[in-house]
Order: sequence, then C-alpha cells, then structure tokens
Amino acid sequence: MACVWSPCEEAGEESAVIVKFSNGLVKDTDQLNFQLFKHVDGANPRKKMRRIVVAESERLSYVGTNFGPGSLQCNNLCKYFVGVLDKRNKIMKVQSAQLYNLQPIIPGESEANAEQNKTQTYKERVDALIEAFGTTKQKRALSSRRMNEVGDDMLQKAVARAANTIIERKGLEALEQEVAEWQAETESTPFLPLCNRDAEKPEDVYPLNGLLSQVEFELLKDVGEKMARLTSEDLKMKERDIPMSVLRHLQSLPKPAKARQQQACCAWYLAFLIRIAKQRKLNRKFDEDSCPRVIFNKVQKNFTVEKFDNGRLKSTVPNSMVVKLASHCLALLLHMGDQTADLTLLHRDLTISEVKMIELAKAMGLKLSRQPTFTSLEESGTCNEHRMASLELPLVRYEHRLQNRKRKKMT
Repeated sequence: MACVWSPCEEAGEESAVIVKFSNGLVKDTDQLNFQLFKHVDGANPRKKMRRIVVAESERLSYVGTNFGPGSLQCNNLCKYFVGVLDKRNKIMKVQSAQLYNLQPIIPGESEANAEQNKTQTYKERVDALIEAFGTTKQKRALSSRRMNEVGDDMLQKAVARAANTIIERKGLEALEQEVAEWQAETESTPFLPLCNRDAEKPEDVYPLNGLLSQVEFELLKDVGEKMARLTSEDLKMKERDIPMSVLRHLQSLPKPAKARQQQACCAWYLAFLIRIAKQRKLNRKFDEDSCPRVIFNKVQKNFTVEKFDNGRLKSTVPNSMVVKLASHCLALLLHMGDQTADLTLLHRDLTISEVKMIELAKAMGLKLSRQPTFTSLEESGTCNEHRMASLELPLVRYEHRLQNRKRKKMT
C-alpha cells in the first residue's frame, strides 16, 4: 500500500472536514445531509478561512463553525491530517483536516434569545432548567420560593409606605427621640423592679408587694422584731456593721406597731441585699441562722448567676446584677422614706459610683435634687451635699444622648 501526500492549498481544494456531535453518536450517516459554507469575502485574510458545517435530518439540524465561541480551539493549537484509502488501487491520500463540533439548533430560537441567555445569571439559568426538565418536587420548591420572594417584596414595599407615612406625620426628629427613649427603656427594664407607670399614687408605681410579698413579710417577722428592739446604744455599737442607709431608718422607726414592724422588715431585707452586692457572692452559709429559706432562694434566683469554679457551682453577683440590686434597694428606700431616698448614702453602701446611681434613678423616673447634710460635731461639723431622689407623678422623662460622651484626654 502506497501513501501519497496531497497538499490542498496547491490543488485549491478544501481541507477535510471531521465532525463530532455534542449530543451523541450517529449510527446511519445516510440520514444526514451535510453542507459546507465558506465566507464570501475571500480577500479578507481573517474571514476567508471561516467555514460553517450544517448537517440536516428530518428531526433536527446541526451546525458547527471553526470561528466564534462555539468553535474548537484545538484547530488553532494543532494541525490535523486525515488519510483516505482508495480500496481499488490501495493508495492512501493524506490531506489536512479541521475539526467541527456540531450542536443541535432548536427551531424558533433566535439571536435575541441567545443574547438573553448570556445576560442571565447562574441562578436564573438553573431555575429555567428546573422549570423545563426538573422533577415535580423541584418544580414545587421553585414555585414556593418564587411566591415567598414575591411576598417578601410586597411586605417590604408595604413597610416602606407605612414608614414614609409615619415620618411625614410625626417628623424625623420626633421619631429619633422616641426610638432613643424606647431603647433606653428596653435596656434598663430587665434591671428595674416591677413598675406601673399608669398608677394614680406614687407608692403604687413601684409596689411594695412586688419587692416583698405578704408571705415574705410574715417570714421576716422574727428578724424584723430583732431589728426593732435595737436601742440607740446597740445601733452605735453596730454602726460599722450596718449600712448607713439602713442605720438612718433604724434610728427613726415609726411608733405604730404595724408600721414599725414593716419598716424593720424592710430594713433587714435592705441590709441583706446591700451585703450581697458588696460581697459579690452568695453561698449556703451566708446568714443561714437568720435568713428564711424562701428569702434565700428568691435572692439566689433573681440576683445571682451560677458559675462553675473548681469543680463546683457557685452563685456569684456580676456587675449587671449589682445594678439590679441597686434598683431594688432604691425602690425599698422610697417606701421606707415616704417616696424619698438618699442616693449618696446608697451608692456608698453598695460601693458603686455616684454617676451610675444617678443614671439608675433617672431610668426609674425619679426627680433629683441636692440636700445639705450636717455631720456631727465630732466630725468637725462639716456640711455635705447629698443627692436625693424622690418619686413624683407623673414620672420624669430624661433626654437620652444618642452619642457616647467623649473621654477626657490624659494629661
């Protein structure tokens, strides 16, 4: 068998065409009608080599090109040859060849649709495939997701219209002030005692039964009687052990038996809370001789946080709970002092800053004032100003700053 090289360029013939179908193999080539088209501009060196191969059948038409995005790039990187064997004389004719990838053309698909497919996102293409070839479950999920997107869009538009209406009616500044007040109330509410802002009497704003129930008063009856029996000499001896806020009220207990008993029980409970706030912990041995178990469990549940330390659970009092203790102590002092409390003595007993104590009083809606207080002659008879808080109706609303205060520079 002989082999003969036949350059196509010299003979003016076309290169051999080798095609492959993107969607399968052809079993019978007689059912296909192949046609080769070349560019009409033969003088242009870039366009004269462009070719289009078309294979038509009764069902579909297939098109392939050697240019554009659908062409095979291997034609530019390699040069292919094909050998055609003549069975009669046993001579093989070798000539250059080009590869074409034939893709089916769906009737009705135009260039506009092709451009639209190029601009679609990957998600949109996947949705289109699911809509055309997806299972029933996939189509149902696609329909549900699209309905949710429409519902979310309608909800956002409705919210935007409602917000614009409220802004036009109230004004932007008034809304910002309301939002600031609401945020301040929301942040402080978990740390404040039970509050009834619509109460008609000052003593009902922070009700006493929200601090100590009637059952708890009965349990504190014995320790209250011990507090009430303390004489002025006993108080002077225990001056260092009893908080100043409690000591001032024990020195001026009312004479009626019922009011004296209630004041003494509140004084003991107030001293108990202040002691917990200072020690920052609560254990089973904490004042176990005099503290009723119900009161102990209540304080442990409402004012402590369990912490795992050295293999044991311990009830500790973090800073947030100290603020909660301070608010309840302040509410107790209001009932003990005819809706007036000394903030200076209380913040000293609790060992917290005066600024934090004042902010807490503002959050509770109390009216702030200053009152001169004279010390004894043994302390040189000096005069100090104490910050006082009183509860008056309606409650005072303080303006909350939207921006944090600037820190002073260190000099």
